[in-house]
Amino acid sequence: MMGGRYNRPNYSTYLNDEPMPDAASEKEQGNEYFKQKKFAEAIECYSRSIALSPTAVSFANRAMAYLKLRRFEEAENDCTEALNLDDRYVKAYSRRITARKGLGKLKEAMDDAEFAVSVDANNPELRKQYSEIKALLMEKMSKRSSVQAKHTISEFDKAGDRKDITSHPPTGPQKDSFMEVDSPGRAAAGIREFAGGASKGGSGVSLKDNMLSRDAKQKPGPEISVQDLASRAASRYISSTVKSVKTPKTAYDFEVSWRAISDDPAQQIQLLKSIPPESLPEIFKNALSSAFLIDIVKCTASIFRDDVALAVNILDNLTKVSRFDLIIMCLSPMHKSELRKVWGQTFLVETASRDQVEALKRLQAKYVQGGWHDDMFALS
Repeated sequence: MMGGRYNRPNYSTYLNDEPMPDAASEKEQGNEYFKQKKFAEAIECYSRSIALSPTAVSFANRAMAYLKLRRFEEAENDCTEALNLDDRYVKAYSRRITARKGLGKLKEAMDDAEFAVSVDANNPELRKQYSEIKALLMEKMSKRSSVQAKHTISEFDKAGDRKDITSHPPTGPQKDSFMEVDSPGRAAAGIREFAGGASKGGSGVSLKDNMLSRDAKQKPGPEISVQDLASRAASRYISSTVKSVKTPKTAYDFEVSWRAISDDPAQQIQLLKSIPPESLPEIFKNALSSAFLIDIVKCTASIFRDDVALAVNILDNLTKVSRFDLIIMCLSPMHKSELRKVWGQTFLVETASRDQVEALKRLQAKYVQGGWHDDMFALS
């Protein structure tokens, strides 16, 4: 009995003979396979590493392996997962730019490139990608607008060939007025008006266009500049694309949206209002810059005039963003002066309730270190 007991196999010894796999070792093994150009095997290792402990690096590494296999959609998704974990990881942006370029998502790739360059302006690879994507995007828009312009001119020619201009044929003096030949300048103006109407979705045929007779069309006049029409169409396309914004969920989303509407304070106010104040710390994490903090405070000052409670809530939650105290401490003299000015001219006016005034005084100590009265001693 005793002998049998001691001769029993020690399974725990067998289990300890080989170390259990861990996320770090799987990632390293994936790196080795990647160096050997065994991309499928590398993907398997990265996948096991992610399953054990998901990190931005593992997702970005697996994305790179997917790119080598031209599996752009999987690569884009992995880069997005990496950025959800670390929205300042420039390698993930760089690889998502490549993936989106492969998928033909040039506008989205351009958004990534602009943001990535703003994070790491001295990175030569990012600057190269930025230039390449910008060139491709402009080429695409130029082709699209050129086709649109040619289509517009074709439609104009067809409109000029129509015999029935109105339901009641003109007679007498009215007929003569319809047959009057426009001057080259007026004809060109009519063409420009037509092009503008067509680009906005209308038929492009106005009463003035219909009044141009076939004889008038055949008279010599200035040639239509397709490049001019294409340029204006491209500008309208860029404007309509940029203005399309959504409620941001990350610091990256916020910066892209904010920059897109930088010339429209009303839209910036609406964008800030669309974000629940309690979500600001989660959105920015450790990625809030001093410049954007100042912009948000200025925008909040505009909101303060109409909605004091919301403005106080925004200011309060911004102080909960990671490294807020450090950002305030490192503000430039110009930014500090701007903060004091906004605080003194807007947030200290007597339009808030007693509780809100008390909250603003507490927040003032966090935003305006040393008190806003320090400006009185500054050199002019």
